[in-house]
Amino acid sequence: MKAVHFGAGNIGRGFVGLLLHDAGYQVVFADVAEALIDQLSAASSYQVHAVGENPTVHSVDNFRALNSGSQEDELIAEIATADVVTTAVGPHILKFVAPVIARGLAARSADLAPLHVMACENAINATDILAAEVADRPEAANGALDGRAVFANTAVDRIVPNQAPGQGLDVTVETFYEWVIDKTPFGADVPVIPGATFVGDLSPYIERKLFTVNTGHASAAYFGFQAGIEKISDAMADADVAEDVRAVLEETKQLLVSKHGFTADEQEAYVQKILVRFSNPYLPDTVNRVGRAPLRKLSRNERFVGPAAQLAEQGIVPEALLGAMAAALRFNDPEDAEATEMAQILGSSSPVDATTQITGLEPGHPLFAAVVALVEDQQSPR
Repeated sequence: MKAVHFGAGNIGRGFVGLLLHDAGYQVVFADVAEALIDQLSAASSYQVHAVGENPTVHSVDNFRALNSGSQEDELIAEIATADVVTTAVGPHILKFVAPVIARGLAARSADLAPLHVMACENAINATDILAAEVADRPEAANGALDGRAVFANTAVDRIVPNQAPGQGLDVTVETFYEWVIDKTPFGADVPVIPGATFVGDLSPYIERKLFTVNTGHASAAYFGFQAGIEKISDAMADADVAEDVRAVLEETKQLLVSKHGFTADEQEAYVQKILVRFSNPYLPDTVNRVGRAPLRKLSRNERFVGPAAQLAEQGIVPEALLGAMAAALRFNDPEDAEATEMAQILGSSSPVDATTQITGLEPGHPLFAAVVALVEDQQSPR
């Protein structure tokens, strides 16, 4: 069995690539980072160090690597004969990998089983985004690629921090992981990936992960940044930060229980597991890394505005989520392009315009006035 995986970074090597390797696939990593591809091509194996409770070390071998910028013909040939294609490149990069996937499908023999394509990104229904990009390619015109691929959405969860200098290809990750895959598109031909969980309805798991893990992790980053704390684990050791994060997850728990039918006890157990993960002292994760890209994190359907808007639509004032959004608006890392752009918006726009630009909320939404107040406060001289 062969899997082509786009994105040979820490998540690609330490999570998706590892699980595919453990499932028996030969993994072909594809990336535009020339130095990284050269390293992988020269190596016979690398190690994944899972740290935390019950730490383990996994050795990954039986892989190859291709530069997707300069070895496109070879990559097309690999896709044409692969069983699985996965991505861990970031949702905004999917449009750039779609063309080579479409060409690979066009080169695929009609005698082969459909290619299983899964985007493993921190975004809701990322595979749908990728499928739409592939369908928009000239190779897909007039149904030319129909039946050659099955696209399935996934929800992925594993904390992979910035790595220590000099670590090479080895990756440090947390021991916990979750890869949930919608099994319905596959019919009777569900791929065999023992480390993954296949479900009939993915949407509850996507929102549970986004509104618990991503919301909580970003909250810890922004509250920690506000408190002048560098590491996420140290932020969670601060009583005030931990209390603020817990309050945020209490509100998202309320939404998830009412919307998706998780029991209160079930979601509380999930929240407690997540809080323990954030507090893992073996993960050298920083508030700046986790807090980067605040404009994406504050966008309409993301981890803060998404649940806060839904609660507001139910007549509930999401005080804790609004507090986290206020902290996010104060995130000002000069090395982060989105933080710089957010500061420019806040400095040059009216509160109403800035709220619309940053959050995507429209005037008249029950959450809008509360967010405008946050923006006004951020814009006020200090």
